[in-house]
Amino acid sequence: MPAALPPTRIRVLSLDGTPVRVSVRGEGRPLLLVMGIGASLDMWGPFEEAMLPLGYQLISFDLPGAGGSPPAFPPLRMRGLAALSVRVLDELGLASADVLGVSFGGVVAQEIAHRAPDRVRRLVLCATGPGVGGVPGKPTALVHMVTPRRYKSPDYAQRIAAVLYGGQARVDPTMHARMTSRFMRPPSAYGYLTQLFAITGWTSVPWLCRVKVPTLILNGDDDPIVPLINGRIMAALLPEARLHVVRGGGHLFLLDQTHEAVGLVDAFLSA
Repeated sequence: MPAALPPTRIRVLSLDGTPVRVSVRGEGRPLLLVMGIGASLDMWGPFEEAMLPLGYQLISFDLPGAGGSPPAFPPLRMRGLAALSVRVLDELGLASADVLGVSFGGVVAQEIAHRAPDRVRRLVLCATGPGVGGVPGKPTALVHMVTPRRYKSPDYAQRIAAVLYGGQARVDPTMHARMTSRFMRPPSAYGYLTQLFAITGWTSVPWLCRVKVPTLILNGDDDPIVPLINGRIMAALLPEARLHVVRGGGHLFLLDQTHEAVGLVDAFLSA
């Protein structure tokens, strides 16, 4: 019988006046997880459950405007979201941690490594890109990113899954509608708008060459939102990065190809 997984410890921290919902699970090497736009920390469930037996302390949090964290006022740009992420480590008494960001969270993770490199031991960037200067996704996919409707309507989420996420969603478009965690704490329209504001016009192209943190870049080869070329651009710019292409991987390969992703992440962080 498999050992029981450690419980989730959730609390709300006041970080410079901004309430932030934070989850801590497990013991071991700290790994800060930064989720994508509009998504709550509850969506980390499958990934966390696969990582916990490997000896990690998993720290996740809802960025302002998502899940249980209300929007910041005034809205924060990427620099502010990165600073808030570092404050999470401060509140937990962690001098440094490994950092893994997916999609929008990968953009935040790049900012963290740029502005607080001494706080990041190793960096994992999943299904993300360098912003302006990278290659945008397919218009047929990006049109569904304008609103948070996919977090509110299971029917809509199922209908758009293949064109928006690619990868395994093309095989089983009902998969993401069955992930009930995505509908537990949907973002408000305003909260989602503040996150769109944070990323509008953002780019890491001018400074990625100065980020010396060891980095693993994971991109799927069937990602309509962040085409694979963006991973290649980041790998070329980052001095200590390597790119792994997830074959058949869509935008949510961390959730629908979890076993493969966890093996890659653990091997890199344990090296």
